[in-house]
Amino acid sequence: MSRTHDPGAVAGPASGETSRPHPHRFRGLAGTGLIATFAATVATTLAAALARAAGVDFEVSDGGETIPLSGFAVVTGFFSLVGIVIAVALLRWSARPAERFIWTAVSLTAISLIPPLLSGATATTTTALLGLHLVPAAVMIPILTRSVRARTD
Repeated sequence: MSRTHDPGAVAGPASGETSRPHPHRFRGLAGTGLIATFAATVATTLAAALARAAGVDFEVSDGGETIPLSGFAVVTGFFSLVGIVIAVALLRWSARPAERFIWTAVSLTAISLIPPLLSGATATTTTALLGLHLVPAAVMIPILTRSVRARTD
């Protein structure tokens, strides 16, 4: 018994198409993300160097240690890579990856502003640290959002 119209049938991919996303979408997003990571790392480290030259000591009162410039680079690079992983995961598993990425990235950026406020550092250092959290966000979030959008169209 053959039916031409079955309301319970689920439409599958057209002939020649697969239901899995194309791997080049992920590679392209990852490549764009790595370039953005480099840019965010350089921008953040440069901004930290400029702040240090302007007199910010980046001394955190817990132990009295000073944050080295390399510390800004490493942390920026690491969390930028985390952002790429989040973007790739959302591209793969979300119906609205760009919108979800923006909400996730902005929320995580807001949460990242809490530790500088709790660090016990001077007002100048705290203000500089808050600004330095926003620098990589200003680089990574728009670039990754555009890249995710370009791959969902």
